[in-house]
Amino acid sequence: MMIDPFCISRCQRTRLLAALLAALLLTPTVHGLQSAGAASAVAPLSAAEREAAERITADQIRETTAALTAADMQGRGTAQPGGDKAARYLAERFSKLGLKPLGDNGTYLQAVKFKVYQPQPPMAMQVDGEALKFGDDFVISPPYNGDHNVSGNLMFLSYGLRQDFNLLNLQGKIAVLINGPPKGVDEAWWKKQDAQRLIISRIFQLGAAAIIITNGGTKENPYATIARYMTRRYVAPEDRPEMPSTFPPFVLVSDAAAEQLFKGSGTTYAQAKAKADQGQMAAQALKSTVKLAVRVKKEKGAGSNVIGLLEGADAKLKEEAIVYTAHYDAFGVEADGRIYPGAADNALGVAQMLAVAEAFTRLRPRRSVIFMAVTGEEYGLLGTEYWTKHPTWKLQKIAADLNFDGLGTEVYGPVKRIVGFGAEHSELGALLGQVAAATGNLVVPDPMPDEKSFYRSDHYAFVKRGVPALMLMGLPEMDKAALVARIKQWEQTDYHQPTDTIRPEWHWDGPRAIAAVGLLVGMRLAETDALPAWLPSSPFNQPRGTNKEPPPEQ
Repeated sequence: MMIDPFCISRCQRTRLLAALLAALLLTPTVHGLQSAGAASAVAPLSAAEREAAERITADQIRETTAALTAADMQGRGTAQPGGDKAARYLAERFSKLGLKPLGDNGTYLQAVKFKVYQPQPPMAMQVDGEALKFGDDFVISPPYNGDHNVSGNLMFLSYGLRQDFNLLNLQGKIAVLINGPPKGVDEAWWKKQDAQRLIISRIFQLGAAAIIITNGGTKENPYATIARYMTRRYVAPEDRPEMPSTFPPFVLVSDAAAEQLFKGSGTTYAQAKAKADQGQMAAQALKSTVKLAVRVKKEKGAGSNVIGLLEGADAKLKEEAIVYTAHYDAFGVEADGRIYPGAADNALGVAQMLAVAEAFTRLRPRRSVIFMAVTGEEYGLLGTEYWTKHPTWKLQKIAADLNFDGLGTEVYGPVKRIVGFGAEHSELGALLGQVAAATGNLVVPDPMPDEKSFYRSDHYAFVKRGVPALMLMGLPEMDKAALVARIKQWEQTDYHQPTDTIRPEWHWDGPRAIAAVGLLVGMRLAETDALPAWLPSSPFNQPRGTNKEPPPEQ
């Protein structure tokens, strides 16, 4: 549907929270990896590995997380002063660790340019002269293409199938479309056919002045959740093509607002939708008239990836590098003054990465190691997408990406279970299994692969360029009922909200344990002669540095 992909993918990520609970009950063996129960069959940690892991402390991670969520960081917004301040802070940390600059012009910072859009008052919609409330009743969906003043009669197109267009003249009208697929139509087929886009294109070609989309929410992500994102500022890459100004605006409405559209039409929205779901003809001209005023402020903006290098000790292998990533951006400051600290997502991940960096600086790894704190992740992996298109190290020489970006579950208590997103695609999975077993942890598979979580954090930008990658997430040891209650509360009240803050009850040994596992995986990668390979069965099995997009999500 014509709702910005960053919002939907990030909103859907909340479903992973409940799915992670299932992992607590899974058999801890993935792709032949040995569980902690069979640790005796796995090589123990070496003395050097134990010593390095012990250098990572809970205090380190707590102090960095606190610094990144301090009031003066203003939520580390992409292309906002708080984001710039956080980038300078991270560059200073890299400098103190003795990492070499790997950004632009001998600095730690790689500039990334953006377009920034902010919905502005008066964002207005009236139905027969009655005003709807922006946010509560309607939102405008990006991508934005300028200001609009639209008024017209309504044409209800049901799901927009061919028969729904037969008797309706859309020229200058406002089309009302139910978000599909219709009941009885296979969702996978609908997506493969790109049906929603084709329907929208057809409506545009027939001259509609605007498109109102109903049924945009789901049980997991209701309209209110989606609207929460679409009333915020929106950041896009500088080179993203603009939509033609003639393209009609897209409006997403709540069910209550949809009912208002049907007033005086002899049927309710609920009745019309039920009729459409039964396969009956439901398209009709509605009696109401809508006036719509769209106001969006567009500006240029910039942020920075922060990149530091620890050069390897081996004359040959130092030309190859392991990359650690963590996004430092959160949602910053909104127009209403609210600040989004982003403590669990993802100041915590950046703190873990910095702890790994500090431990590595006391080592002499054969391969080089790159530490990258990236911007713009919350808007669609913008920082890593930019770096992989404008790399400051040859992609063909990147061994792997190890990514820290979680939902904060590791702060709930001691961690003994680890999800390695992407473990099933490359030799990194076996390596993670070995490290987990040697540290008394259990590796569990992605508990809900249908949620496509593997595609929704910075490591995926590397995967698309042929670089094997892992994202690490920890699950706590605690009473299941208490865990369920805590996760549900956080999902409802804190995820991507101003309340994502450090809490007194956080258990800091969990993040320490995940950082230690990430360190050990990197240490072993740094010493191997061969680069880790994709498994032949993986759909992402393509050469490093490729510009070819991987196969579509299955």
